[in-house]
Amino acid sequence: MSKGKLAKFADMERYENVFQYPYSVVDNVPFEMKGLWRQQFFMNTNPIVLEMGCGKGEYTVELARLFPEMNFIGVDIKGARMWTGATMALKEGLKNVAFLRTSIEIIDRFFGVDEVQEIWLTFSDPQMKNPRKRLTSTYFMERYRRFLTDNGIVHLKTDSNFLFEYTSYMVDHNNLPLLFRTRDLYHEEGLDDKTREILSIQTYYEKMWLERGLNIKYQKFLLPHSATLSEPEVEIELDDYRSYRRDKRSSLEKAR
Repeated sequence: MSKGKLAKFADMERYENVFQYPYSVVDNVPFEMKGLWRQQFFMNTNPIVLEMGCGKGEYTVELARLFPEMNFIGVDIKGARMWTGATMALKEGLKNVAFLRTSIEIIDRFFGVDEVQEIWLTFSDPQMKNPRKRLTSTYFMERYRRFLTDNGIVHLKTDSNFLFEYTSYMVDHNNLPLLFRTRDLYHEEGLDDKTREILSIQTYYEKMWLERGLNIKYQKFLLPHSATLSEPEVEIELDDYRSYRRDKRSSLEKAR
């Protein structure tokens, strides 16, 4: 029988690889490890990679297995989900993995200038009604630049055509250097073996989308500090669902 939420939260209170700072706490208490993750937790000088909205944390853990020479931090507000990855990392003795439970809206409170080298956005909520809440919006890009190195890499892996198209417009409109883009990841030709291995990591939710017959889309781009960012003024066709097996409620067909 799987553990309930209360038991999982109790576990994570004693997990050395989990840091829990919901907004109500961090709003009044500064995060003392900001800018010091390498020195105080990882005990190395390796690059740091964040996964925003990590869910169960399986993507974060699998990346840590593939790249022991890098540090990975999964970020999500849902602690009961995060327990899965955090427990797995502890059992396997993975020292290059940590988890941060907090709201992504305040992510810049936890990392210092140039402390992070890459960001992964895996199957984020497309937030079709609210551009400001999209994790690839210029609102969030400005926040990421407060701790991401100049020309740091941002990865987006998504089932959502809306979020993919919106992000593509945002990247192109702001002339952000595009490294790779595909609308059908698992049928893309010419990927080298290592790239295919990385991109073939499948989360719990990705497996559900694949079962539904949806194409998985992926792109990665650089985020320069010097770029002036603005939102693209385009209308994009809405997805016909909000999440797995849940149709959208709005009658609108497009949104900005």
